[in-house]
Amino acid sequence: MMSAMNSQKPTPLNVSLPAPHAGRRRIAVVTETWPPEINGVAHTLSTLVKELAAMGDDVLVIRPRQRGDGREAGGWQECRVPGLPVPGYAGLRFGLPATGRVRRALSAFQPDAVYVATQGPLGWAAARAARKLGIRLVTGFHTNFQAYGRHYGAPRLEQAIWSWLRHFHSASALTLVPNEDQAAELTAAGFGPTARLERGVDNALFTPARRDPMLRAGWGVSDRDPVLLYVGRLAAEKNIALAVRCFENLQESYPCLRLLVVGDGPLASALRLRCPQAIFVGVRTGLDLARHYASADILLMPSLTETFGNVVLEGMASGLAVCTFDYAAGARHILDRECGLLAPFGDEMAFKDAVHLAVSDPILRRRYGRAARLRVARLDWTEVAYSFRSHLLGVDTVSQSPGMVPVEECLHG
Repeated sequence: MMSAMNSQKPTPLNVSLPAPHAGRRRIAVVTETWPPEINGVAHTLSTLVKELAAMGDDVLVIRPRQRGDGREAGGWQECRVPGLPVPGYAGLRFGLPATGRVRRALSAFQPDAVYVATQGPLGWAAARAARKLGIRLVTGFHTNFQAYGRHYGAPRLEQAIWSWLRHFHSASALTLVPNEDQAAELTAAGFGPTARLERGVDNALFTPARRDPMLRAGWGVSDRDPVLLYVGRLAAEKNIALAVRCFENLQESYPCLRLLVVGDGPLASALRLRCPQAIFVGVRTGLDLARHYASADILLMPSLTETFGNVVLEGMASGLAVCTFDYAAGARHILDRECGLLAPFGDEMAFKDAVHLAVSDPILRRRYGRAARLRVARLDWTEVAYSFRSHLLGVDTVSQSPGMVPVEECLHG
């Protein structure tokens, strides 16, 4: 999966968007994960649904019921089906098939298109129902499930998972992916047509202006002390052990260095025992999460299993020097040694070297952070939602990507 995209960075485009509320459509979104669950898929889908509703479309969300569900909020309808907890992840659920209920909901709603974002039992039931009802079906590839087996002691399952995913997505008119590398990988694996769906970032929420000296003081650091940040699920597939090793290797040379860990997951207890010097703050959301981003200095994104990695954009928008591998969001949005630091895919030594460079040179990391903020300043979820809508409805549009600031402007503007 090593990316060849770094030489083909997106360039700014002047995009003429259709007027909101023009050609009101009915769109159904089916997902096994939804807020208050905290992960990239739930965040992406909930943001897109809100944008579609704001455009004036009628939206139906079909998802598992969650503990504490109240009355519907927002400008969309919901069909909630029974679900069960995901083993090892108390805060996540997967939906039971509920085949009859899903089919009745789609039949009553009569959508112009159905988007199935997850490949669990609920997703399979919705895909079958859409085909039987003759509704345009589009699927999303949001998670690299085929890569998870190697992190959970079952590497031989990878080919079986590929076969399962290929069968699922082959029934759809289109599979949406977050980057060209993913599209190429799926094409090589025998999948049908794919299209890239960009990701956005809330630049009003994630901003360097939220840096909080009082918060840093609570971590026991001064404004000059470097703080490494990890944000995400504490799980084997996220390769968080690499972030911990980077921190441990640098501690002797930089005794004021701190590692801030934001998130929770099955490895939380083991990580606390292994690295008691790190600061574990659990799950953070909204303004609180934005304060934690902006109050750190260097974001570590060590995962090798992302389809995109929203935290990269959130870190860049927050003005951090981001260290990650050259694929997914890193390959798409970071110019190496200009607005962040990239290591070749899977090269742990190069990743450690990148982190060391960011820690050792405060002037350089601040320069990267300023350039990163400018680099993503024009990314916009509304524009992403228009593209999403066009793909769902099968509308031919000029290929567009959220506006990017030229690197020269990042560095000298």
